[in-house]
Formats: sequence, structure tokens, C-alpha cells
Amino acid sequence: MAATEDDRPAAPSGEETSVLLAARRQKLERLRADGIEPFPHEYDGVVAIADVKSAHEALQDGEETEDVYRVAGRLAARRGQGKAAFLDLVDRSGRIQLHARVDVLGREAFDRLISLDLGDLIGVDGAIFRTRRGELSLRVDGWTLLAKSLRPPPEKHHGVQDVELRYRHRELDLMSSPEARDLFLTRARIVSAVRRFLDDAGFVEVETPVLQPLYGGANARPFTTHHNALDRELYLRIATELYLKRLIVGGLEKVYEIGKDFRNEGISHKHNPEFTMVEFYEAYADYEDMAERTERLVAAAADAAGYAGEIDLAPPWRRETLAGSILSRTGIDIMAATERDQLAAAMAEKGLRVPPDDTWAQLVDELVSKHVEPTLIEPTFLLDYPVELSPFAKRHRDDPRLVERFEAYVNGMEIANAFSELNDPDEQRRRFEQQRRDAEAGDEEAQPYDESFLQALEQGMPPTGGVGVGIDRLVMLLTGRRSIREVVLFPAMRD
Repeated sequence: MAATEDDRPAAPSGEETSVLLAARRQKLERLRADGIEPFPHEYDGVVAIADVKSAHEALQDGEETEDVYRVAGRLAARRGQGKAAFLDLVDRSGRIQLHARVDVLGREAFDRLISLDLGDLIGVDGAIFRTRRGELSLRVDGWTLLAKSLRPPPEKHHGVQDVELRYRHRELDLMSSPEARDLFLTRARIVSAVRRFLDDAGFVEVETPVLQPLYGGANARPFTTHHNALDRELYLRIATELYLKRLIVGGLEKVYEIGKDFRNEGISHKHNPEFTMVEFYEAYADYEDMAERTERLVAAAADAAGYAGEIDLAPPWRRETLAGSILSRTGIDIMAATERDQLAAAMAEKGLRVPPDDTWAQLVDELVSKHVEPTLIEPTFLLDYPVELSPFAKRHRDDPRLVERFEAYVNGMEIANAFSELNDPDEQRRRFEQQRRDAEAGDEEAQPYDESFLQALEQGMPPTGGVGVGIDRLVMLLTGRRSIREVVLFPAMRD
């Protein structure tokens, strides 16, 4: 048998790659010349490889069966020539060895099979057996080419080593790495578990606009686009909060949405401009109720993911106040230093970085993100934020300087944010006016004034608890990944 891509180097030169591409094109044309369609329309009756294997785990070495299956997948390896050959076939569920023989297939079909390129997609009919060496295998009684691969697959032993290439061409990563396939199957199980948890608790899944006439629900810069037919500017949503609370006003009482949000901000190992959130809102609840639901939701997702990490995610989680967490780690009392210059001076006295243009609220956020967040390894709720940091949260029932808000942290990373939701329309109007003043002073992330939302609140919204959980960060936590790019199929990349 002629040399195949099993023999090529891990990183062929540009000239070698051109030769390989040309050879595959030539095979494509030969197939068509021989009357073989290299891209057929369908292939019915395919069984997942994992299901075939699990049904025959008890098969003894050397034992044959008459159990016939149809499998399909990508050709991943090939060994042998002459009158018999072994080939490896991979689908999304696993890998199985194929055993092809001339006396079963005939010389023409056998030769055509072993002349296929690695990466070609084929379908196979045959009976299951176990070789004398203990390998569960499928006898090839017949086969069909399902798609001719015109590019060589990643080198079989090392996969895609270039990290940027993995992110830009995730199909190559998935093709070469069972671990990558398992990761994104686990992500799917996590999302399903979140949905199942909320459905079982009586929440209604809804869909709200992604293109919005006015963005809101968080402090962030939006992506802006233009709608030609309406001749108006629209925004990709930065959160689902305000629309979901309008549904609470409308009487749905328990609602949630799983979907994409978009923020025109920096990229880091924890930030992608396009990310997935679940937000859920419950009438007649407060932020303590939301904390309890968040604990149980994360525990349900961990069970679905088969989480086996060192961090104990079981409820109940630790609780600290925001001000107390800053005081214990930096010695700075933000409730005493309530003016911007006071807080800046206290930070400078401690030798801490003081961004010169930051507001008081932004300096508080600096203290949390730089000096508190990295220390929160065990699951922890930071409770009771200053009003200035939380334009949509209800004032604390015991301290009017604060609001009833928490952020949840695990492994040094925020994964959730929640409020006892502000339902007083006059107070909300005052908060919007303050945000407008902040915007006029240069804060590009200030919340815009939303009269439509205010009119909804004026209809009357019951006491409500709401929470947003970052799905991407939850997947990072439950799969042990340190970068959001690892858990997003196609992350944002530079040119």
C-alpha cells in the first residue's frame, strides 16, 4: 500500500501541504469518474459507536456475533494491507476499530476503502466481534463514502497544538481531541441542568429582544447597529433584566431566560464580548431567596457535569458583607470614606493603586476586584452593596446607604449577581437621573434613562428577587478551565 498521511510529519511545510491538497482533489475527481458520489444526501439508520460498544462489553476475546450495526464517522487511522486491514472510525460518542477483508468486500471495494484519506467520512455496515487481543471491532460487510475530506486532519498524536488555531477553527480541535468534544458535551449537560432546575421550580422560560431600542440592566458599553428599514440605531442587549422585570409586572411572576448578552468591553481570561447568561426573576422573593436558589442551581449543574473538583459546592455557602470583606483584606472602611477623595487618600495611604479618573463607586469596584475577589476560593456571597454601585437594587431594609444585593464568587471568580429588585418607580427615576449625570460627566458605562421601563414600574411590580448567573463562568468552574475561551466554541479573536 502506498504511503499515507500516517507517515507525514506533524507540521508539513507549505509546499508539502499543497501536494497533499492536490492529491486529495485528484482522488475526488477519480471517484466521480468512477461513478461514485463523494457527497451523498443521506445515510439512514446510524447507531452511535458508544451504544454499539456498551451493548457488547461482556463479549469474550475471540468471540463473534451476528449482531449487525450501521455506524458512521471520520476515518482516524489505518493499519495493514494485502488481504486485511484495520481502520479506526470516530464519531461524537467514541472510537471503534473496523476490520476489512478482501474475501468479504471483494478486491475493488477493499482497495477503494484502504485508499481513502484520513479524515474522510464513511458509513459502515457489519457485525460486532472481539478480536483475540481483546479489541471490540466491527466487521466491514459494506461501506459508503459519506464525505470526501479535501484537507488533511490534525496530526493524530498531538492534535491542534496552536492555541489560537484551536479557537479560530474549533472544528479541528473537536476533530482531533476527545477531551474537547467531552468539554462541550458537558457544557450542554450543564445548560440542560440549569433549564431543568428552573422548570422544576415553576419558572417559565421566555425570550426577550436581543436587538433593543435602548440597552439596559447593567453598567456596560453596548454594541451599536443600524436598522435600515426603521432608519434607527439599535443596540445588542447587555442584559435581559429590564424586559424580564416587565414580564413580572405583567403577572408571569416566575420567569427566566438563557441567552447571549453583548458588552463592548475588554477581553480577558474571564471576559468575552459575547457571553451566555441565565437570568431568573421571582415575585414575592428577595435576595436571600435568590441566594438559596443560586446555591441549589449550581449544585444541580455540578451533578449533571460530574463535577469532582476540590472545592465543595454544596449549600450552604459562606456569606460576607462587601464592606466587611474590603475592610478585612485592606484595612479600608468604605463606609467611613464615603467621598471619592477620602477613599482615594485611604487607598494611597495603604500603598494601593488609585486610578486617577475613577469615581467613588469605581474605586470600590477596584478594591473588590483586585483585593477581595482573588481570595474568594470557597463559594461565597458578598452581600449588601453601596447604593452607588447598584442602580436597580432595592435599598437595604436596615441601612439606607446600602442595597440588598449579592455577588457570588467561587475560585476567585464572580459567577452570579442578584438583587432584591427595586420596584419603587420614583426611586428608580432618581437612580436613572443620577446615572444620566454620571454619563454627562464621562462615564461611558452609565445606565441610560429608560422611560418605558419606568412606565412599566408605575403599573406596579410586586416585591421581586432576581439573579443572573454566567453560564460560561459556571462551565469554567465545573470543568476546571481557567480561560473563558476554552469553554466558548468560537470566542472573539483579533484579526
